[in-house]
Amino acid sequence: MNSNILVQAKDLVKTFHGREVISHCDMCVKKGTIYGFLGENGAGKTTVLKMLMGLLTPTSGKIEIGGGDLRESYPSILKKIGSIIETPIFYEHLTATENLALHLSYMQLPKRNIEESLQLVGLHQAGQQPVSEFSLGMKQRLGIARSIVHCPTLLLLDEPINGLDPMGIRQMRELFLTLVKEKNMTIIISSHILSEIEQMADTIGVITNGRIKKEVTISEVKAKTPTGLEDYFFNLMKAGEQYV
Repeated sequence: MNSNILVQAKDLVKTFHGREVISHCDMCVKKGTIYGFLGENGAGKTTVLKMLMGLLTPTSGKIEIGGGDLRESYPSILKKIGSIIETPIFYEHLTATENLALHLSYMQLPKRNIEESLQLVGLHQAGQQPVSEFSLGMKQRLGIARSIVHCPTLLLLDEPINGLDPMGIRQMRELFLTLVKEKNMTIIISSHILSEIEQMADTIGVITNGRIKKEVTISEVKAKTPTGLEDYFFNLMKAGEQYV
């Protein structure tokens, strides 16, 4: 695998009860970039992210992360991945700090960076508050804190700004850009808010019917569709493979 590539998925197939939901899907993500993962509901975004995380095993195909085969090196690779996939779940009776400490214990990692992570997501004043008292937006922030507390190389974020108000969305956008620039993280982010992806992503991948049909840089999107990513996406959905 090219040393500039962090994630390489080749010919992924996933079937459930005999039905193929991911069909010969390829993905390529460069190190130190934000990859916007786009598609309609049911297109297969979450299934792909779960396979990249190791939560689902591909029926066939191969995933390499950092040059290592995910199946062969799963325990070591997992420690380099942070994620929010679907709604984050916590021990509600524990504080934010305790939840993060428990997460690090599960991963057999030192209990450090907890306060910094809470600070980064704007929860530094709520670290000793039981999660049961958190709003939906605060829980989403805590989920992001948990995904970065172990300083991963790769972040997998499935609709990470759900439940956030406009100020929170802007803060998280700035955080993700900072993590790439200052922490050398690589981020794959799925979101239906195309304006946010347009402001963050270096590259987008568009999945339809279980297969990534298009991987293109944001600069290429802007050159082809000056009106922006939203129009590019809808044109692509309308025209299918003819839109190149």
